[in-house]
Amino acid sequence: MSLRALHDLPAPAKLNLFLHVTGRRADGYHLLESAFVLIDWCDTLHIERRDDAQLCRLDLGAPLPEDDLCLRAARALQAASGVRWGAHIAIEKRLPSGAGLGGGSSDAATVLLALNHLWDLHWSRERLLALAVGLGADVPFFVFGHHALAQGIGERLSRIDSALLDLPPGAAVAVVKPSASIATASIFADPRLPRDTPSAILSGFLERNALQALADEPGGLGRNDLQGVAVSVCGDVAEALQRMRSRFGNARMTGSGSAVFSRIGNADLSKATWPADFWPEDWTGRLCRVLPEHPLRRWAD
Repeated sequence: MSLRALHDLPAPAKLNLFLHVTGRRADGYHLLESAFVLIDWCDTLHIERRDDAQLCRLDLGAPLPEDDLCLRAARALQAASGVRWGAHIAIEKRLPSGAGLGGGSSDAATVLLALNHLWDLHWSRERLLALAVGLGADVPFFVFGHHALAQGIGERLSRIDSALLDLPPGAAVAVVKPSASIATASIFADPRLPRDTPSAILSGFLERNALQALADEPGGLGRNDLQGVAVSVCGDVAEALQRMRSRFGNARMTGSGSAVFSRIGNADLSKATWPADFWPEDWTGRLCRVLPEHPLRRWAD
C-alpha cells in the first residue's frame, strides 16, 4: 500500500565554495562554474497526497509568494508524469530568503523527491534531473544530492569527494545573513560583473583545501565573481565579510548573497560561538555542519 503523507522532510541549504562566471550564452543565461556543498541548516516540509489532483501549499512560517517554486515543481512533475493525484505541501521556512543559500530551490527539490515517493512514480534520478533543469539553476544540484562541481547553467554536475575539499562530513562552518537581501537578477545584470573567468580545472581545485580556497589570494583558484558587485551595492555584505574575517580568519559570500560564510578551524561548535553582539539584532547567523549527502538522496536511487 502506498504512502499518503511524509512529514519532517529536510530541505538543506548549500554553500558555493567558489563561483566563477565563465561566459554568457546567446539567450542571455550566464555560464557558471561552482563547487557546491550541503549544510545542515534546513527548511522542513510536510507533504500529503491528495486524491483530487489539486496542488496547494500552507506556509507555517514566513509567507511565500503565491506561486512559489515548490508549487511549480509539483505542477511540472504532475504534468510530465500524467499522475492523477495532487498534494498538500506545508513549509516551515528556516532558511532566510535572498541569502544565496538556495532555500527555494532546495524546497522544490525536496518536493520532487517526496512526490516521486508519494505518487509511486519510481522515476530515476536522471528523469528528475531533466525536469529540475527547467525549474532553476540550483534545483538540479539538490536533486543530485552530493557535493558537486556545477558547470553550464547549473545542469552539468560532477560529484566531488568532500574529503578532498577539506570539508569532510561534520566539518564546521559559520554562516551569517545580514538584514539586507540582494536580487540575483540585479547582480547578473550589473555591467561590472566579470564574465570571462577562465574555467577552473577540477584537479587543480582539489589540490587546494577549503581554507586556501577561502583565502582570496590574488590570482588564486576559487573566488566568488559575484561578491565584488554585491559589496558595491550592499554595504551589509562588506560589513559581514569584515566581521567574519576578524573572527574566523576567512570569509566569502555564497551564491549571489547576501549570506557570508567562514570555515571554522575548530570543529567543536560548542567552542566556536561568537559574542552576543557579533552582529546587529536584525541579522541571522548559525553554526553549521557539512552534510555527507542530501538526506533524501537515496529516494531517487
